[in-house]
Amino acid sequence: MLSETMLGVLGFVAIIAIIVLLFKNKTVPAMAFVVVPTILAVILVLGGYYSLADIKTIIQSGFSDTAPTAALFIFSILFFGIMTDAGMFDVIIGALVSRVGDSVVGITLMTCLIATIGHLDGGGASTFLITIPAMLPIYKRMHMKPTTLLTICVLAMGVLNLMPWAGPTMRSASVLGIEANVLWRELLPIQAVGIVLAFIVAFILGKKEEKAGAGLHGRLAQEEGEVVIDEAQQAKANELARPKLFGFNVVLTLAVILGLVFIDLPSYVVFMVGCALALFVNYPGSKMQSAIIKSHAGPAMMMASTLVAAAMLLGILSGYTVGDAYVNNSVMYYMATLLTSFMPDFVGYHLPIVIGILSVPLALAFCTDSYFYGVLPVMITVGQQYGIEPIQVAIAMCVCRNCATFISPMVPATLLGTGLAEVDIKDHIKASFGWVWGFSLICMIAAVLFGIIQL
Repeated sequence: MLSETMLGVLGFVAIIAIIVLLFKNKTVPAMAFVVVPTILAVILVLGGYYSLADIKTIIQSGFSDTAPTAALFIFSILFFGIMTDAGMFDVIIGALVSRVGDSVVGITLMTCLIATIGHLDGGGASTFLITIPAMLPIYKRMHMKPTTLLTICVLAMGVLNLMPWAGPTMRSASVLGIEANVLWRELLPIQAVGIVLAFIVAFILGKKEEKAGAGLHGRLAQEEGEVVIDEAQQAKANELARPKLFGFNVVLTLAVILGLVFIDLPSYVVFMVGCALALFVNYPGSKMQSAIIKSHAGPAMMMASTLVAAAMLLGILSGYTVGDAYVNNSVMYYMATLLTSFMPDFVGYHLPIVIGILSVPLALAFCTDSYFYGVLPVMITVGQQYGIEPIQVAIAMCVCRNCATFISPMVPATLLGTGLAEVDIKDHIKASFGWVWGFSLICMIAAVLFGIIQL
């Protein structure tokens, strides 16, 4: 029988193995998310911790978490692909570029504003779906890196994720046994600082892009010279364009976005209906509709396979429950326990600060549920042994972990965002990790200065 320590070690080994495989380009994410958890599952079965029947249930449980996001991605890619083919974004991009001109900083600030407003509903997937399809074509035209777009998005989203209806705040409040609004009132000053900081970072990243030669007429555009237009592609684009339906397509897109926020239906259902209407109106006839769907099948299949494969990883690490009780404590639970077992006393007396410092790296290894329902209760228990109030631990974990939510490969929305931005997840983590960690530490310092986190 595997010991508790061995279970925690195996969990960390699995996470490290996946990160190494992805960062060294040894395989695509979908394969890493299948192979490594499969090996871990075999070890857990041979070690007597789980039976084959348990593994079956665990994987099914993981699929129930990721399948809706996979469906969302497929239909959202198709919907925005239809809007692109119909030429809606060309008109919008032209208007935006004419307004900001060659202002790279204007583009990055606009990105931060859209992501901030878009995340008022607390939904990571919907915010990516609102922000990235609208801004990515502009970034390409301005010769700006899509990783910059993602970094600005995740920082703005991380701050807005402190809203009382957002997942992390609700989870923290439920663990504390208080109303989410009560916890949010404690977090409000930090959120205000974070919003200002997000725009400052967007400004800095815009300046960095300018220095690198970005811009409609910047150095990168001059170095590339005249763009060679593929006449066949241009003819196809003209054939698919529906300028007379621009008004309808804008109204439909706004209806879909508002539906994501206000209609109490799964997001993928909203996009399914939107896709059906977009296809019927823009491209009537089964032949044309089949061609449109096939043209967007590649990107949708690649990311959907990654999201579905992530079910293996999330299932094996998170375990499963019957009712409200775990059948066995999850591997992630023992990962958290292992962390606390090596904690010296001087660390325990400053636990909120230590948690704040380590929250961003830990976000790469824990999904949101396991972090707040698995790690937080353990940390609260440890903190109480050193006379630290539970709310202090919760605030530190909530504030600093929120900043890193959307760089974690354990969060399905992260995979959705990288897929929409056409960025490998390893490149997203490389580009965003330092900014996110620094952002998190500044928010923690602000919390200390405001007396919200006590030393």
